Amino acid sequence: MNTMAIVLERPEHIAFSRLALDAPTDDDVVVDIEFSGISTGTEKLLFTGRMPSFPGMGYPLVPGYESVGQVVSAGPKSGHTVGEHVFVPGARCFGEVRGLFGGAASKLVVAGSRVVPISNELGDRAVLLALAATAYHAVSGAGKRQPIVAPDLIVGHGVLGRLLARMTVVAGFAPPTVWETNRGRTAGAQGYEVLHPDEDERRNYHAIYDVSGDSAILDKLIARLAPGGEIVLAGFYSDPLHFNFAPAFMREATVRAAAEWQRPDLLAVKELAETGQLSLDDLITHRDEPIHADSAYRTAFGDSACLKMILDWRACA
Repeated sequence: MNTMAIVLERPEHIAFSRLALDAPTDDDVVVDIEFSGISTGTEKLLFTGRMPSFPGMGYPLVPGYESVGQVVSAGPKSGHTVGEHVFVPGARCFGEVRGLFGGAASKLVVAGSRVVPISNELGDRAVLLALAATAYHAVSGAGKRQPIVAPDLIVGHGVLGRLLARMTVVAGFAPPTVWETNRGRTAGAQGYEVLHPDEDERRNYHAIYDVSGDSAILDKLIARLAPGGEIVLAGFYSDPLHFNFAPAFMREATVRAAAEWQRPDLLAVKELAETGQLSLDDLITHRDEPIHADSAYRTAFGDSACLKMILDWRACA
């Protein structure tokens, strides 16, 4: 089998290419992808060449970990059936072309254990489940022993910040304050307040969740903490983070890095979205076709009015 795929041949160079797919095993499903999202965090770092090195890193690669589509073939041990709509968090099925994370293609071969059945009613909004799971993992503190403190300040009002704020409100916690320096992104709050940092005089936040990706922000956030407060790094950072010790020492501050979401996080937010408790509305602002991938990716990374860009693969089926 072949697939049409977005291939990042090297930093700043995107191609729309036909690739051979690995043959499916009895444990695999074949999925015709309908929609995929473009991540302005990890995928932007891959695009610019600023992604920190990790095992398996290299070019050429197929990006994408926010894909949804329909199962068109299911192995007898896959646990799935033909016709199911599923969320696909990426795939590695392109031979010598790396899958980092391998979801931006018209057809994928992926282990049945990796995909998650979803309601058809979610439509293209289902691509947002990965970001929702990221927010859920950060605030649930999976793997931590001590009780988690819900955010009372969220830094950044992009899609991840909005989902984190919505999730906090849905969970019944006090509505958080959200900081946003881009005036064009201050609208769209649902049950919480969005402020420019200069408009906020509060200096006793107990839990600050940073989703800005700003590697130089720690000193500003530590100055706003209450004694014993925590900063959660929920974004992705390409440069080393640093802070002045004395202010952190005086507050006995904790800095926690939120890890990658896990399958239980995805299942939890899927239920919240499918039951209507968590709204995924008004977060996708731009749509394009894969044949226009180069301009679509540049818009996603460079246009501040673009909260979320998705690619519509249905014409490639």
